[in-house]
Amino acid sequence: ALSFILALLLAVLQFSSFQEIIPVLVVFGIGQIIESYLLTPYLVGDRIGLHPVVVILALLAGGQLFGFAGVLLALPVSAAIAVGLRHLKQSYLDSDVYSA
Repeated sequence: ALSFILALLLAVLQFSSFQEIIPVLVVFGIGQIIESYLLTPYLVGDRIGLHPVVVILALLAGGQLFGFAGVLLALPVSAAIAVGLRHLKQSYLDSDVYSA
């Protein structure tokens, strides 16, 4: 958001007409969408072992439920839950209940 505001301010100071400012808004809008919905989920998801859709859903749910703090904590909590579920699955697969 800060980079968008700075780019908009510079565009307003540099250009005199609104038609010249619109391309700046479009470029930054498209760049923000690509970064938020494509790059971040893939890069962050690969690092912590979560699917990109899970990353997006975790961020949306965390933000909706707990605001900004939820967005900050959504991925670590989701990764911890995923690790716990993997351990539970492996424990079940190694148990006598599964092999019986």
